[in-house]
Amino acid sequence: MSQETVSLADWIGRTETREETASALLAERIAALLDHERAPEAGEAWPVAWVWALFPPALRSGEIGPDGHRRRGGFLPPVPLPRRMWAGSTVEVRRPIRVGERLTRRSEILDVADKTGRSGPLVFVTVEHRITGSEGADLTDRHSIVYREITPTPEPERPAQDVDPAGVDPGFVPLWQRRLAAGPVLLFQYSAVTFNTHRIHYDEPYCRAVEFYPGLVVHGPLIATGLADLVEANAPGRFVQAFTFRALAPVFAPAEVTFLGRADGDAFSAAAVCGNRVVMRMDGRTAPR
Repeated sequence: MSQETVSLADWIGRTETREETASALLAERIAALLDHERAPEAGEAWPVAWVWALFPPALRSGEIGPDGHRRRGGFLPPVPLPRRMWAGSTVEVRRPIRVGERLTRRSEILDVADKTGRSGPLVFVTVEHRITGSEGADLTDRHSIVYREITPTPEPERPAQDVDPAGVDPGFVPLWQRRLAAGPVLLFQYSAVTFNTHRIHYDEPYCRAVEFYPGLVVHGPLIATGLADLVEANAPGRFVQAFTFRALAPVFAPAEVTFLGRADGDAFSAAAVCGNRVVMRMDGRTAPR
């Protein structure tokens, strides 16, 4: 382990607590960007992947770094690698959040680990969020953040008209399919409802000139939300109780993302495909509402 990681490891065990209300207004805005006909109302269940719109930090301008994120060295460790991405999450619901419920989130840094990838050094930071509520909500979201060097990212493949499910996994036969047009307006809407100020999602000159992306980066949690939404839309009377998603490749706007999914009893598998490339996998289970 490097001296750098030994220093960053001092952040393991740090905690932060925030409070939030799962408001009906926020639910209405998320439902609109997902093109739902109606939003869940007061007392109804808050869809599990919508949890990422809760508890955004209210940052003053002096607290924001050049990439739009909070300056490093507060709750999250001051990783010196400049590029930051959400690598994946594991979410488990013991009791769902209800619209209008007052919530408390306790966050803890579980691990800081350095690795080496094809692009060079990587640092993975694992954060666990435990959310409880005034009406009994209880869920855990453990997510992984990866930091890396900035290297030019190649142009995405041209989207294909027909997606080959065999590219997802041998034997994977989807029962459901949905397409998402991920353009700059949708990315702005998602950044707005999640209060996400990371510039890679809305500032195209910054994306190209500073981080050397070929275009705006589609939020990983937005793609994961689309996958969970596909599952719930095809599982009447059930809700997504637990899932793990892993981001496999970035998606750049404008792009057409195809969501594929299937269920086998309580278990489900889903994948997001863009340009005939699998960009995200999700596996989980559902439970009766």
